[in-house]
Amino acid sequence: MIGDILDVAPQTAPIFLSIGMHCLGCPSSRGETVEEACAVHGIDVDKLLAVVNEEANKPIAE
Repeated sequence: MIGDILDVAPQTAPIFLSIGMHCLGCPSSRGETVEEACAVHGIDVDKLLAVVNEEANKPIAE
């Protein structure tokens, strides 16, 4: 679920915003799977997940 990703890696929010998911706090978007969001927004799920995973795995600067 997108909400789970945002809870663990909030730094990925701009990626979701860039594909048109402008209501990341809404229950419907937080409960949506990445695959569902990609289908709605016409995005390749594998490409999006690659970008999300790359960002999520970057060390957080202190």
